[in-house]
Amino acid sequence: MNSTEIRELSDNEIQKKLRDTREEHVQLRLRKQTGQVEHPHQFKQLRRDIARLETILRQKKMGAA
Repeated sequence: MNSTEIRELSDNEIQKKLRDTREEHVQLRLRKQTGQVEHPHQFKQLRRDIARLETILRQKKMGAA
């Protein structure tokens, strides 16, 4: 998901996407512990998605204030 797609979402949708992405990251870490990770590059991708979501959400809140 790129930043232009995220900016088009509402604050509630961004928060929901952020929760889902964090949950996916937790599940991936658990699978790593059991040795079942098929695509290790997903760790980096999920971390970046989380950071991107948090950044845009914060920018929207600061812009509204």
